[in-house]
Amino acid sequence: MAGRVFAITGASGALGSAVAKAVVGQGCRVALIDHVHDTPHGLADGDDVLILGGVDLTDAESAKAAIDAAAARFGGLDAVLNIAGGFAWEKVEGGDAETWRKLFRLNVETAANVCRAAIPHLKRSKAGRIVNVGANGAVKAALGMGAYAASKAGVHRLTEALAEELKGSGVTVNAVLPSIIDTPANRADLPKADFATWVTPQELTAVMLFLAGEQASAVTGALIPVTGRV
Repeated sequence: MAGRVFAITGASGALGSAVAKAVVGQGCRVALIDHVHDTPHGLADGDDVLILGGVDLTDAESAKAAIDAAAARFGGLDAVLNIAGGFAWEKVEGGDAETWRKLFRLNVETAANVCRAAIPHLKRSKAGRIVNVGANGAVKAALGMGAYAASKAGVHRLTEALAEELKGSGVTVNAVLPSIIDTPANRADLPKADFATWVTPQELTAVMLFLAGEQASAVTGALIPVTGRV
């Protein structure tokens, strides 16, 4: 992994921070992309870290500018980890149509815009990788999960379509499908849950980094459940 160049979206969140720290810890160079200006604790802009805050990934031109900046800074791009996204629990009855549009933009359009911008750079890598974050909850939607599940199902289909499109190019495209991730926000929302059954950010990170590594060349178009002990 040492020396590989990563672009990580949603880098300031709980999962994004865990992934960013692990990537840097393995000697990679990384661009941390987010709509906010916060950065993972302990990671500062430097020779191996490029921080790109204030980026609206729902805008294709903004996404392209960020990806191009990362490739220019490090002389190329080897892997994209699409972690940026959003969540909302809302029933269809009495719900807001805007919730569906918002989650589509946050989960599907962000990933599609980043992938579209990154593909030319990834094709020049000897082992280009795209890893998206889908959701196990999009395999079968639960109560109040219609809009979220529909948007994450869109990420799954995007992953499969891109994998087929890029076969033979050396670029693989896969997605991880976590259940509930053990984050402070999720603990606050579900205080009576058994946290021990949830997936930790570190566990999910390990799977994502395998898929982003050179050794995962035979895996593409996979939707991999990472569901912990649920």
